[in-house]
Amino acid sequence: MNEVLINYWPLLGIAVVVVGFVLRLNPIAVVVGAGLTSGLLAGKPLGELLALLGESFVSNRALMLFVLTLPTIGLLERAGLREHMHAWILHMQRMTFARLLIGYLGLRQLLSMVGLTNAGGHAQTVRPLLAPMSEAAAEKETGPLTHEQRQRVLALDAATDNVGLFFGEDVFVAVGAVLLIQGFYAQNGIVLEPLHIALWALPTAVAAFAIHTLRIMLFARRLRRERSDA
Repeated sequence: MNEVLINYWPLLGIAVVVVGFVLRLNPIAVVVGAGLTSGLLAGKPLGELLALLGESFVSNRALMLFVLTLPTIGLLERAGLREHMHAWILHMQRMTFARLLIGYLGLRQLLSMVGLTNAGGHAQTVRPLLAPMSEAAAEKETGPLTHEQRQRVLALDAATDNVGLFFGEDVFVAVGAVLLIQGFYAQNGIVLEPLHIALWALPTAVAAFAIHTLRIMLFARRLRRERSDA
């Protein structure tokens, strides 16, 4: 009886990932190190492993664009992007905290409705642009923010981006969620066109805009009340 020997040594790559993340090392270095560890222990030549990494990078370069965004944002912040955004809002006399976030919510939803879901996001717009602008707009109305108030403003910024994206992208017919719904119904004998599903998502998007707009206005009023009570 022939026995098949299984090489378990490549599984050490998993241990490399666990140890790397526990020590909070650079995620890219950890993943590449784990891949090289598993490949070498599996008997792959180093040249073949490097070629495989290169092919994987090229085939998934669209995903890697997100990684390139982070150093770009870091350089812009080092050059004073947040300070410029803060000063810009202070010079806009009629800009308020509520108007800023409601405007961003509407723009985010409209862009998502036409498929431009990557035009915004936490890393691209919320942290470098929306956060300093909302802080400046809030400080114009209430004065310097406390640490707790600043954290609540940042949380509302992130929530506004999430609501705009989530309820806006479902109106776009080619988004994955719409195609998933259409495929699920088709498997169960119900034929629906993606356009019909997208149109039925429109009232939900309008309702989400109205509800979150009300939340923003109530939040702004609460900030002003806290300032007057202090």
